[in-house]
Amino acid sequence: MAKNSANKTTFLGPAVLVTAAFIGPGTVVSASLAGANFGYALLWALVLSVCATMVLQEMAARLGIVTGKGLGENLRTLVQHPLLRWPLLLLVTAAIVIGNSAYQGGNITGASMGAETLWGESDWIQSWSMITSLNPWAMILGSIAASVLWFGKYKIIERFLIGLVLLMSLAFISTMLLTKPDILGLLQGALIPNIPTGATLTVAALIGTSVVPYSLFLHAASAAQKWPTDQVKVADALTAARRDIVVAIPLGGLISIAIVSAAAAAFFGQAIQLENVSQLAVALEPLFGKAATWGLSLGLLASGLSSAITAPLAAAYAMAGILGKPLDLKQPVFRLTWLFIIVSGVIFASLGIKPVSIIWFAQVANGILLPLICLCLLLAMNHTILGKYKNSIKQNILGSIVLGLSIILSVRSIGLAFNWF
Repeated sequence: MAKNSANKTTFLGPAVLVTAAFIGPGTVVSASLAGANFGYALLWALVLSVCATMVLQEMAARLGIVTGKGLGENLRTLVQHPLLRWPLLLLVTAAIVIGNSAYQGGNITGASMGAETLWGESDWIQSWSMITSLNPWAMILGSIAASVLWFGKYKIIERFLIGLVLLMSLAFISTMLLTKPDILGLLQGALIPNIPTGATLTVAALIGTSVVPYSLFLHAASAAQKWPTDQVKVADALTAARRDIVVAIPLGGLISIAIVSAAAAAFFGQAIQLENVSQLAVALEPLFGKAATWGLSLGLLASGLSSAITAPLAAAYAMAGILGKPLDLKQPVFRLTWLFIIVSGVIFASLGIKPVSIIWFAQVANGILLPLICLCLLLAMNHTILGKYKNSIKQNILGSIVLGLSIILSVRSIGLAFNWF
């Protein structure tokens, strides 16, 4: 008899992996620059991104639960025409695996910056520097990420990431409260759309850091593992998954709002230009005390480490699904994929290598991939394989709106890569 374990599910589950994925150093940087340059004016873009993310992630979770497969496996099954199938699968492989290798360097670098701000240049770091030029924090953080994925089962990884998300929530939200935000200005910025002069690309960046293709692969596969239909009723699993999304994704939006608020309090209207997140952490101390600096630095460390785990995990899910391999954490292709990405990230971060060419390629590939994956997801959600769980008219309308948004983000990503604007 199937166990109705969905009712025993906590309020946090696979959707937290998505939150852990999109609240990384890239989001921290984008949100910090938005607050420093435009105050609270662009908070509405974060609200929009949260809504768009919830629409797509609900579809991804539903697809994973009903079919028992990840998005990569479903793409392989549903797209049969060879002229469409292989170019699509190759593009997914390139964008997700190679792209995440480049971004992994940023994840580990961001986490290292948070660690360095918290603990500074201790004696053991100086001793390490005399032996090798490798960044010790990059080595430590990369080893933690690898250990979690190598030894952890799905439940262990999920709980570890839930802990990191709660830690970054506490850190960033506490920092926001210490900076005493303008509540009226915050509400106006969140509810009234406004694009100040020169803010168009920042709006696209705020939305683009949340609505990312690899999170769809991550959520579909993790939902399939969390709620296998031979143990859980589909209807119960979907209820638990939606409850999970409603809690976790807005929590990610709240974290982003907290970062914008802290940056606005420290830099908006000031002559000083914000260049990096460490600068923001240091700037908070004379204004709001050491607690604010520690809070932001701890949040940066937690966000970088959480993304350093989820980016390789998502790439491994995508690669295994595309190759038709089981979504088994100990399966060789699965392990080799995430191990390659972590090692690449540690090398980029510890040697100070700026993988410009790879990041350029990742921008172009992800720019093309996002609307393509959104379209494929919409088509999959209307396939007869889902039976009564396929998209309703309302869900299709919402999905089409998000698809249009993804096309705009695609143009922005490709445009930046080719310096069109």
